[in-house]
Amino acid sequence: MSTTSEQFITELFAKGNIQINGTRPQDFQVHDKRVFERILSHGSLGLGESYMDGWWDADRVDEFFFHMLRNDLYKAAKSDFAVMWRYLKGRLINVQRMRAFEVGEKHYDISNELYETMLDKRLTYSCGYWKEAKTLDEAQEAKLDLICKKVGLQKDQHILDIGSGWGSFLKFAAEKYGIQGTGVTVSKNQSDYFNAHRGGLPIESTLTDWREFTGTYDHVVSVGMFEHVGYKNYRALLEKVYDILNDDGYFLLHTIGSMSTRTSGDPWSDKYIFPNGMLPSVTQLGQATEGMFVIEDWHNFGADYDKTLLEWCNNFDAGWDNLKETYDERFYRMWKYYLLSFAGSFRARHIQLWQIVLSKKGTVGGYSSVR
Repeated sequence: MSTTSEQFITELFAKGNIQINGTRPQDFQVHDKRVFERILSHGSLGLGESYMDGWWDADRVDEFFFHMLRNDLYKAAKSDFAVMWRYLKGRLINVQRMRAFEVGEKHYDISNELYETMLDKRLTYSCGYWKEAKTLDEAQEAKLDLICKKVGLQKDQHILDIGSGWGSFLKFAAEKYGIQGTGVTVSKNQSDYFNAHRGGLPIESTLTDWREFTGTYDHVVSVGMFEHVGYKNYRALLEKVYDILNDDGYFLLHTIGSMSTRTSGDPWSDKYIFPNGMLPSVTQLGQATEGMFVIEDWHNFGADYDKTLLEWCNNFDAGWDNLKETYDERFYRMWKYYLLSFAGSFRARHIQLWQIVLSKKGTVGGYSSVR
């Protein structure tokens, strides 16, 4: 560790109202002074890994990230080899096509018990809608119902859910709206759970990549899956949806979105949480839909993800005693860092949550937005 690196980080954090070893929730508590050099040498990867190793803490990691991102401190971070490799990999290799099932195996398949502890009763692993909700269960059901209303679900319609997870949307839509549904996922755990808990409803899950799917559907939805598609494949996915969607149907795309156009994901998140993940930008989505879909509605409720993530983190903490027989302390710190860093990012409005409604030919007479 050099005095120069400590001084640089101290001065940098001060610009975001973050003190080294201060007393406020956002302040950076140093347990190992090597952390300064590690951050300068490895950027966001070094920041995350040093937290996992116990080199630093904050009373509120979410507040640390809020202050850091709200004040654009990340722009001063040094590019390192890991960042450059992910940039080049994103440019040169279509990793989302070559490794379509990797995120299922490394993230979603790690344990149903973990997600049952953390999520709502329906296992809905995406942003809740908190406009009138008081609890996580209410927020998730409000979000599911919002999707149903935005596409105008009718009894006996056949719906395709791309990235159907543990089945929360299709099960809700079948129970409340009487639809039939087919789900697509790259997670074996999710698919098995979905099919084992569908309760006789006319819905099913298939373990397959979206590229292999065929058929015709009244509406298509995709909730929290587009972040795994990769910018090289946005157009191909939308072309697939166009081919299987009825002419008068809607495609509802629910995705986290980036403020700027990128071709790779965050190095720490890529390594530990979402392999090969990346967030789409407005430009990338516009280019992917151009000349093919009409954008009927674009709804941003990214601030709601902050509250959703904090609820997940509280549930994770409350259930840790039952989970720690399976996971070690480093996993605990990794998972807390994931949830709280994302919460701070959404609070800073550094990343967004979009629900976009698309139609093939435009709604005759106009589309009525639902909020």
